[in-house]
Parts: sequence; structure tokens; C-alpha cells
Amino acid sequence: MTRSEAADLPDDGAPQTPDRLRRRASRLLSQLSTRSDRLITEGLAQADARKWHYAALASLQEYGPASQAALSRRTGIYSSDMVGVLNELVERDLVERGPDPDDRRRNIITISAQGRRHLHRLDKVLDALHEELLAPLSQAERDQFVELLTRLLDHHTRTS
Repeated sequence: MTRSEAADLPDDGAPQTPDRLRRRASRLLSQLSTRSDRLITEGLAQADARKWHYAALASLQEYGPASQAALSRRTGIYSSDMVGVLNELVERDLVERGPDPDDRRRNIITISAQGRRHLHRLDKVLDALHEELLAPLSQAERDQFVELLTRLLDHHTRTS
């Protein structure tokens, strides 16, 4: 590190961020999103899972069996990517894929008993990861934070 670089660091050695950047919600959300994504991706990988696995299993558990297209819409996973996700889940016996009795050209995806157990384990993994992510906030602040993020996302989803 050069002397000029060292001069830009406060006494504790942490990099300084200009105040005008620290006050930009878009920048803060972006930086937090990057850190959150890394934490969740690495944590789920240790549980031999991916975010898309969790999203597909959670959707099937909450809303029931679905076509691949419906599952793609529910989760926001592109339909071309959904095929790969479902192949991985079928291979692990976490979901079952079978023909739709109303339209044999379409498949219906159902969560298996093993998939429900795996989802329950992933819920616990994510609970611990969110505890780490939101550690500086009280429970009331966490609830408010999630409520505000939900409101922002809902607004921008409707207007996009």
C-alpha cells in the first residue's frame, strides 16, 4: 500500500466512503445485495443446494403441483433455466415430474416427501444465514426492513 492510499484510511484501517455515497439508497441496496447474495449462495452450497432449488421447492410446497411454465412464472426463474433446475431436483428425488393428465404435452412438477424434508432443512440454513445478515438489527427493525423492502419491490414490479 502506498503512503497516499494509507492516508485515505481512517485510524482503524477501514476504507472511507464519501458521505454522498453512503446516503444513496441505490448504492446501499446494491452493496448489501451483493453481500447478501454471496452469503446465501455460499451458505446454500454448504447444504448442497442453490437459491433456485429453494425457490422451486418453496413454490411447490406453498402452491402445490405446477407446470414448468407456471413454476417459472412463480419463481422468476427463466423457463430455459427452469429445465436444468428441475433436472437437478428430479435427479435428487426432491421433485417428481410427470405428464399432465389434462395435456400430455405438458409436465406437472410435484414436490416429493424427500423434497419437503430438504426444504425444511434449507429453511433452517436460511434462517441462520439471515440471522447473520441482519445481526445489527433488532427483531422489530428486521420486520420493518423486510416490510419496506417488500413495499419497494412490489411497487417497482407493478410499474415495470
